[in-house]
Amino acid sequence: MKNPLIVALDVPDQDAALRLVERLGPAVPFYKIGLQLFTRCGPGVVEAVKGAGAKVFLDLKFHDIPNTVRHSVESACALGVDLLTIHLCGGGAMIRAAAEGALSGNALVLGVTVLTSSSRETLREAGIEAAVEDQVLRLARLASENGVTGIVASPLEVTLLRQIFGTGLTIVTPGVRPEWAEANDQQRTMTPKAAMQAGADFLVIGRPITGQPNPREAAERILAELM
Repeated sequence: MKNPLIVALDVPDQDAALRLVERLGPAVPFYKIGLQLFTRCGPGVVEAVKGAGAKVFLDLKFHDIPNTVRHSVESACALGVDLLTIHLCGGGAMIRAAAEGALSGNALVLGVTVLTSSSRETLREAGIEAAVEDQVLRLARLASENGVTGIVASPLEVTLLRQIFGTGLTIVTPGVRPEWAEANDQQRTMTPKAAMQAGADFLVIGRPITGQPNPREAAERILAELM
């Protein structure tokens, strides 16, 4: 089994990020750099994590006019990131622009469906009357029809996505929590083993690993539970 862990570097600065990468060592091959860290440190933190021998998932969730998104994806590819995100609710033209931008490098574009912190009520507040599952499927189809073959979805939708799309989509799954960890602000969660059994390709995990006294031990415990 390949190692599916992507650890979220939700830390305040580059020094903290690199210390965490060093502590986790070979237990984790992939790291997510999101808005908090990238806004504080800029592109240099991507280069530093790549320089430490790890892969990078740049999770900035681009959502803008198509031309801006295309050039943003090109810029991310120039940094050498391995995965990056767009918001699928930007529509078909924006999604196609992102796919075109990705041709400049080797990054896989992931379309974000519905955030794991969202619920039916959250969607209603934004004027969306669909159930969460229906909205995820609608956006996943939009991604597939417009050239994006990776998505981000909660573990609760993975089984249905696999039934409909088979192996045609790479599915990255946040909202993953071991039974011994707190749910925090995630609402639609599942254990790592259950998410993998449902068909997830990658598991994004933050505080259940990074918030532990011994992060590497926590990561290795999760990997052992997947066996």
